[in-house]
Amino acid sequence: MSAKKKIAWITGGGTGIGLGGAQELAKDGWTVIISGRRKDVLDDAAKTIEGGAEVMPLDVGNAADCEKVAKAIVAKHGRIDLLVNSAGLNVPKRSWDDVTTEGWDKVVDINLNGLMYCMKAVLPAMRAQKDGCIINVASWAGRHVSKLTGPAYTATKHAVLALTHSFNMDEFKNGLRATCLSPGEVATPIMKLRPVPPSEDDMKRMLQADDLGKTIAFVASMPPHVCINEILISPTWNRSFVSASL
Repeated sequence: MSAKKKIAWITGGGTGIGLGGAQELAKDGWTVIISGRRKDVLDDAAKTIEGGAEVMPLDVGNAADCEKVAKAIVAKHGRIDLLVNSAGLNVPKRSWDDVTTEGWDKVVDINLNGLMYCMKAVLPAMRAQKDGCIINVASWAGRHVSKLTGPAYTATKHAVLALTHSFNMDEFKNGLRATCLSPGEVATPIMKLRPVPPSEDDMKRMLQADDLGKTIAFVASMPPHVCINEILISPTWNRSFVSASL
């Protein structure tokens, strides 16, 4: 971390991986802005972040809102050094047997469209700076197709991986870099939406939000000449391996 204050914008920053990243970045001296749909959740999250955090509510599925928040950050701070795209969701009715077009659209709007909207929103500032890092939170399901997560989630997370590589192919010339962070199971609130929620014992053996927070802070600490293209990370007790061995 340089002496110059650096600015991080984190979507999905009120809970889970996004909040874990915000907490670790703040410890490293970053100025942190967290976004999400629920202001009350963001306000509570900000209290757990060292030195506090700025709260900017946002529905990432709305492209105009993404651009508005990015411009507000630049107007106040003059720059955006890091975007962490952590906003994401899945739906309970997720298998081919019961997925609906509405459910599909909801997942795609947040997991893929919203992520791209935020990337586009920070591009003008990062290009002007000739420096900037983006961390896109994908999933183990973005590398390994799984019945558990359903077609919409699996497809969007695979797309996030491709989108990240595409970004690096085009934007390296502007000094920009992106990382696709693909975690296995993480003990976050989204687990409660599964058709069969995991047990408390299983949750304890999963990756934890602060594990991913430390990973995000590590990527963000790298110097501008370093691009970490992908990180695939999982619990040691990987339940997909357990299922495969049965």
